[in-house]
Amino acid sequence: MSVAAKSGARAGFDPRAVKRDFPIFTNNPGVVFLDSAASAQKPASVIDRVSDFYRHDYANVHRGVYRLSVKSSELYENARDRAAKFLNAADPSEIIFVRGATEGINLVVYSWGAANLKAGDEVLITELEHHANIVPWQILRDRIGFTLKVAPIDATGGIDMAVLESLIGPKTKMVAVTQLANATGALVPVEAIIRLAHAKGALALIDGCQAAPRMMVDVQALDCDFYVFSGHKMYGPTGIGVLYGKRALLQEMPPWQGGGDMILNVTFEKTTFQEPPARFEAGTPDISGAIGLATALDYIDALGRDAIAAHEAELTEYGIGVLSRMPGVKLVPAGQRRFGILSFGVDGVHPHDLATILDQHSVAVRAGHHCAQPLMDKLNLAATTRASFGVYNDERDIDSLAAAIKAAQVMFAD
Repeated sequence: MSVAAKSGARAGFDPRAVKRDFPIFTNNPGVVFLDSAASAQKPASVIDRVSDFYRHDYANVHRGVYRLSVKSSELYENARDRAAKFLNAADPSEIIFVRGATEGINLVVYSWGAANLKAGDEVLITELEHHANIVPWQILRDRIGFTLKVAPIDATGGIDMAVLESLIGPKTKMVAVTQLANATGALVPVEAIIRLAHAKGALALIDGCQAAPRMMVDVQALDCDFYVFSGHKMYGPTGIGVLYGKRALLQEMPPWQGGGDMILNVTFEKTTFQEPPARFEAGTPDISGAIGLATALDYIDALGRDAIAAHEAELTEYGIGVLSRMPGVKLVPAGQRRFGILSFGVDGVHPHDLATILDQHSVAVRAGHHCAQPLMDKLNLAATTRASFGVYNDERDIDSLAAAIKAAQVMFAD
């Protein structure tokens, strides 16, 4: 592990030192990377750990009795233990490895949802959701006939909590919400929403993709029933993610995929299944991805999650101050607290054109609807430009963003 990671939590957060942990910046000198909400860069410790695993320890996991398979299985299950510790899950068996948050949500929809929802039931989501927390529910709704309700945002861009509470009733079976809106950076009061859901007998699923890399997450304190995040946004590999579920719920849920490693016994007449989490991990898993994710979680904790949260909060406030003072730049509303993400528009410049010009100034941002088309429709926007932060960003990156925006404004003013 790097010197920056070892000393980060003790000596104060130094993004310039942290940046040296990420080879992408050595190999792309001068790049200002402001797209971590889409996918974060990887520290050398993660890259090296995955490579080292393939060089020295790789074999398929579970059931193999030879040394390499036993070692590989041990490392894979150690990664599950690490993820459980990171989320403060009560038991490692509450951690299911998936390809990412999208697959985690789909697992809940097509396992818990298909087994428990019926016509007349209600599922509640919000206008801030990523498509991954909209589309699966729509598909199952069209198959079963339950009602999908949507809690609106208010004029500030945050969730209208009074309306949300009014929408949770005796027919509500699931409240599924984002913790931090990927399109705007709006921080959602999930603690209150979970309490409201449970008070009416509903379950709560939290999409933690954007929150988990930026802040402390304690699923027992939240008392959420399900929680998902993606490894690639956590400075880990792509193709790996985590679904946390309360063990009592997971034990009652049927498999959503069938194959090897999730079975106890198979005949042509009947199959019996493993206990969770194996029941939900059909086939050969992303072994190296899980091991790389564990290393990424080590890296985050070595820096210190409180230190990361404080750094990103300060950087967000600095960015708000810089962009809000720029003529012609309009920040998209993001509720009472915006965190880690700045979504904005520039008068007279299409977001895609702006992103292209920013790239010519070595500033990497995202432009589009950010997989949140219903929210864009509500805001009467076709697209926005989005800058999002990571542990390697500092105020100089915001200044570079502002300078590149000014250059684009000059170009389009001619």
